[in-house]
Amino acid sequence: MKLVKVAVLATDPITRAGAVSLLGTRPELRVLPEDTASAADVVLVMEEHVTDRVLSRVKELALESDRMTGPDLVIVADHFRESDLMTAIECGVVAILPRRETGGAELVSAVLAAGDGTASLPPRLQGALLSQVQRMRRDVLEPNGLTLSGLASRECDVLRLVAEGYGTEEIASKLCYSERTVKNVLYGLMTRCGLNNRAHAVAYALRAGAI
Repeated sequence: MKLVKVAVLATDPITRAGAVSLLGTRPELRVLPEDTASAADVVLVMEEHVTDRVLSRVKELALESDRMTGPDLVIVADHFRESDLMTAIECGVVAILPRRETGGAELVSAVLAAGDGTASLPPRLQGALLSQVQRMRRDVLEPNGLTLSGLASRECDVLRLVAEGYGTEEIASKLCYSERTVKNVLYGLMTRCGLNNRAHAVAYALRAGAI
């Protein structure tokens, strides 16, 4: 059984004490002190309103830890602004639950799910996130020739053909590029992303969902 380290952040001390007591009864959870939250696997944030002050604490937590290995955050709140959603996700928030509708069993399940890498957003926020991503792609990425993966559109075009087994000359012919341009596109991508070779670049693009 995987042991999930969890920390609880809450402005109201009674709310925090109740959550700590509940989570502490579970053998698969280990509750950490609030001041060591950055070392947790999951951080549970319980508030009535996710205010600018609460969001600042979430940002601080993200800065204190490595985003790749730092804690995932579960927010339990009745009031969460849709405009803060992208920022929250960038800081490691993987689940947002309505406080009034979340009992003890749901709270434990959300923490365990986050510890297992599962994300959960209410339908309203899922729709808001999709709209924000589409807006970012339309207004920011596409005008600059980028995709959601962070790869330029022509990098994706080249890698797609590399993945299909084409060589430099064939790729250049299909895309109406010079061979030098194809080589420069691949070299620039591999240098920027720390990739070892073309196969590594293709694997990277596949994992990112770019091709």
